[in-house]
Formats: sequence, structure tokens, C-alpha cells
Amino acid sequence: MNEIVLNITGMSCGGCVSSVQSVLAALPGVSRVEVDLAAGTARIQFDPACTSVDALAQAVNAAGFTAQPA
Repeated sequence: MNEIVLNITGMSCGGCVSSVQSVLAALPGVSRVEVDLAAGTARIQFDPACTSVDALAQAVNAAGFTAQPA
């Protein structure tokens, strides 16, 4: 398992946190997601054989937020 922290902009409430967490958790190979509204980050544990950092960021971007590796 790999772990990455993404900086996420555009989150303003608990609903945003839930949305980001849901789209990330739905990706294949993702085993854990922790989203921190105050810090504007998401810490993700994932299997690099199943998904990539680019795919994680693209999923967040498609949900209407902006994600970049920290």
C-alpha cells in the first residue's frame, strides 16, 4: 500500500468532505481515506497496482474540487 496526501481546494463544508471522501473511496484499490476540511487535505492509502495518484486527483477534480499532491 502507498499513502499520499492531496491538497484540495474548494471544500467549504461537511458535505464537501463527504463528497470528496465518497469519490476517493469508490476508486479501485483505495483502502482508506481521511479528509480534513480545516487543513484542506485528503490522506489516501491505495494500491498502486489498482490506481494512480493521477486517477485520485482526477476523481476529486471531476467532483468539482481541485486536487494536487502535497
